[in-house]
Amino acid sequence: MASLVKKIISTTKAPALGPYSQAVLVDRTMYIAGQIGLEPSTGQLVSGGAKEEAKQALKNMGEILKAAGCDYGNVVKTTVLMADMKDYNDINDVYKQFFKANFPARAAYQVAALPRGARVEIEAIAIKGPLQDASA
Repeated sequence: MASLVKKIISTTKAPALGPYSQAVLVDRTMYIAGQIGLEPSTGQLVSGGAKEEAKQALKNMGEILKAAGCDYGNVVKTTVLMADMKDYNDINDVYKQFFKANFPARAAYQVAALPRGARVEIEAIAIKGPLQDASA
């Protein structure tokens, strides 16, 4: 059986916080590690609460996607983790600025705690290469 290639994706334009890869590409499927609202240049959480943190987390994700030659249109699944489900609508407002149509599948959960006291963390699965939407 032919082996698949596993490639580590990383960029200095997104935070890297520990013993994990920012993303791993296996064949054409990319698994993007959970992103919180850290400003890459300072390593600090952005101020402004869940809305601003979600915006920064998605910007960070965008930089990782770009490092792999992808963009938000390549994302097929996300998972959104929140410290408080009351932030759900605010996070959705930000989310729609990055994913505009043919949205990825998604799960959203409230969790007990997130790294560094973050209010939101977002992870994703993307497919590298051109994707064509099927007509229904």
